[in-house]
Amino acid sequence: MIDRISPLQSGSLSPKKTVAGAAQTSFGEQLLQRQQESQIVAFSKHARERAEQRGIQVDDQLMNQLSDTVERAQAKGATNILAFDTTRAFIINVPNGRVITTMSPEEMKENIFTNIDGAVIL
Repeated sequence: MIDRISPLQSGSLSPKKTVAGAAQTSFGEQLLQRQQESQIVAFSKHARERAEQRGIQVDDQLMNQLSDTVERAQAKGATNILAFDTTRAFIINVPNGRVITTMSPEEMKENIFTNIDGAVIL
């Protein structure tokens, strides 16, 4: 025989209370705000794998440099850029803030970079 579940008694499982005076925002608004507060660039799965294979260390300093680069490229209207220094290079899709691939110095010497409309020295 199946027992019926009784309704919750008053106060047994109350919803979380909000801080007095705090504006209530939807989950989507909060998520969007957090994304905007965080860095504006991310690595694709392919780029993460390439960085690992090529010994390119992805740390907070690099992420900040790439985020700044994407912001500057957006201001100029670029869509796909090459961001590079003497030890590494990144192809970045600016509108999506997505690193597409990474290259080591050896690979940079052998490549022709196509489908980019801007270059930024890190």
